[in-house]
Amino acid sequence: MVSVPRLVIAAPASGSGKTTVTAGLMAAFAERGLDVSPHKVGPDYIDPGYHALAISSAGSSVGSSGASGAGRSRTGVARPGRNLDAYLCGPDRIAPLFLHGAAGCDLALVEGVMGLFDGAAGQGELASTAHVAKLLRAPVVLVVDASSQSRSVAALVHGFASWDPEVRVAGVILNKVASDRHEAMLREALEGCGVPVFGALRRTRAVRAPSRHLGLVPVAERHAEAVDSAAALAARVREGCDLDGLLALARSAPPLSGRAWDPEEEIHRAMAAVPGAGGRGDGAGGRSDGAGGRGDRAARPVVAVAGGAAFTFSYAEHAELLTAAGARVVPFDPLRDERLPEGTAGLVIGGGFPEVYAPELSANEPLRTAVAGLAASGAPIAAECAGLLYLAHSLDGEPMCGVLAAKARMSERLTLGYREAVAVSDTSLAAAGTRVRGHEFHRTTIVPGAGPEPAWGLVHPERRTEGFAQGDVHASYLHVHWASVPGAAARFVDRCASPAG
Repeated sequence: MVSVPRLVIAAPASGSGKTTVTAGLMAAFAERGLDVSPHKVGPDYIDPGYHALAISSAGSSVGSSGASGAGRSRTGVARPGRNLDAYLCGPDRIAPLFLHGAAGCDLALVEGVMGLFDGAAGQGELASTAHVAKLLRAPVVLVVDASSQSRSVAALVHGFASWDPEVRVAGVILNKVASDRHEAMLREALEGCGVPVFGALRRTRAVRAPSRHLGLVPVAERHAEAVDSAAALAARVREGCDLDGLLALARSAPPLSGRAWDPEEEIHRAMAAVPGAGGRGDGAGGRSDGAGGRGDRAARPVVAVAGGAAFTFSYAEHAELLTAAGARVVPFDPLRDERLPEGTAGLVIGGGFPEVYAPELSANEPLRTAVAGLAASGAPIAAECAGLLYLAHSLDGEPMCGVLAAKARMSERLTLGYREAVAVSDTSLAAAGTRVRGHEFHRTTIVPGAGPEPAWGLVHPERRTEGFAQGDVHASYLHVHWASVPGAAARFVDRCASPAG
């Protein structure tokens, strides 16, 4: 049994202020010198960046953090924002992934997604904030947008608190409160509700994060401004919230049973499941030497991982799994670096916003040429969403890497939702027939949408082929959380260590 003080910050609906309140709480507690572990329900990759920045910028004022954009524990270990998605990873992995990310912390804060009870479409509570709160046995604090109500707030809170007896709605933070009089009316209405009020925050425009076509602008694109916003949020929360009461509530969470997720164990388990693992033709793949991230550093294949402002998204567990599989993970920035990292044997390009930086990415011709050359050499490349666009022939008319005979452009249509898929071809990530769950989130389109050998066959909620399996290139719009398929990392590193001849 493991005791981790924890709270889930939820809301009745999107737009209530969950992200700003959560980031403010993280910053305020980090300013107190607490080691705060940040988490986000669902597949969203933008909010975790704000969480990590809130902790790191607040922690730097007390000497517990650098300015890398990842929160740090008192031991100096980076704490990236981590996602907890019961659809992508499965309910059984939520508590282990949480325990892995929160190990040794003083307080874990988990920001919810959408409304408290909103889950995967047509699948009940699956992947909802309420579902994750139950899996974590965590108290829930409801952030309520009080801007257009007074006594009705009591009916709203009572309804959410009583809807599912297994969800412990243990507190309320009133957001967007207009005045002292308005606050008094709200508090009076809630006195008989049985759910304590832990804070009341006034309306303000000073700390709103800008948005665009896919939501908030990522931290990496507005770091200085975001640091100032984090400081303002921390001050706002200190003034308006009962931090001592919230910490006591977090400490009331019962111990969690089970073990923390371990990337090395996952890699070894994935390798053991494949007879004769260690060759290029195996199913999940994986090195047979049991490197598990140990051994001679110089002998480990270099996996370059795209980052910077144009490629802001990768689940933290991906790099951990690659390392556990025996790779040396080296980040680089396609907007700034004209070369791939020395000795690159494989390339991972995750999500982000290349459409915002298409002219700058195109202008870096030396790197585009290097990426095309790497693909032509037969080295494994895994590209998701933004990476797919970068590998295309062009993006909004700007030349890209030209690895794929496809053209991408911005679209009026938002593509969003969970997907179930099957690998159509053998690729650097999966053997044909491998089943995965993923997520699509983009406002671009690529023509053609699939290559002669597609990466995936989508089977739910619609049936179509998608992506490109070309040589050892796997490029697709589909985001897959590798914690649910650790064999993907093992297979990828094995291909890096045993390149095509």
